Amino acid sequence: MTHKISFCYNIGMQVKINIDGGSRGNPGPGASAYVICDKSGKILSQEGYFIPHCTNNQAEYTALKLALIKCAELGATELFIEGDSLLLVKQFTGEYKIKNPDLQARMQVIRRLAEKFTVHIKHVLREFNKAPDALANKAMDEQQSVGFNPIKYLPTDDEIMATAHTNPNVVNGVEVKPVVRQSAPKAIKKPARKPAKPVQPSLFD
Repeated sequence: MTHKISFCYNIGMQVKINIDGGSRGNPGPGASAYVICDKSGKILSQEGYFIPHCTNNQAEYTALKLALIKCAELGATELFIEGDSLLLVKQFTGEYKIKNPDLQARMQVIRRLAEKFTVHIKHVLREFNKAPDALANKAMDEQQSVGFNPIKYLPTDDEIMATAHTNPNVVNGVEVKPVVRQSAPKAIKKPARKPAKPVQPSLFD
């Protein structure tokens, strides 16, 4: 089933995008990948982006974010996106709630990047999403990013982060810190009094 998110409709360049992400260890070293093709199926850009430490969901989210950044660079206006993460697709369309604070912040970034496009997104089985999966695994195997016509300018996190961050140390509205307990003071032991030595009476007493 295809879901269409119309942020801004422009008649122009249409592209097909496949995205995937994974982590070996979850969390552990991982990678995000996208493959962007034109309507004829010609690959315009593909990249496997190595991430030293991430979860599977973080890698999937990053794959979508990177694809949107590259589509803006290519001048695309209408995106047909496929991914094998049902969670990501459903959370992007709003069918599933996002409870994880980190993923909430990441989705805010993704939605801001998606505003300039007309987006169609759908979930596909993994067997129909082999191209980005191969790229992600290549990046993880080599422990570095690999690609063809990759993103020329990748904004820093500060430039594309969501405006509102959730402080993971805030609980019930107040900030909490790790508790460091002091050892209970030890009772001071008084030195035992030595028994007095018996005094031998003097012969003249």
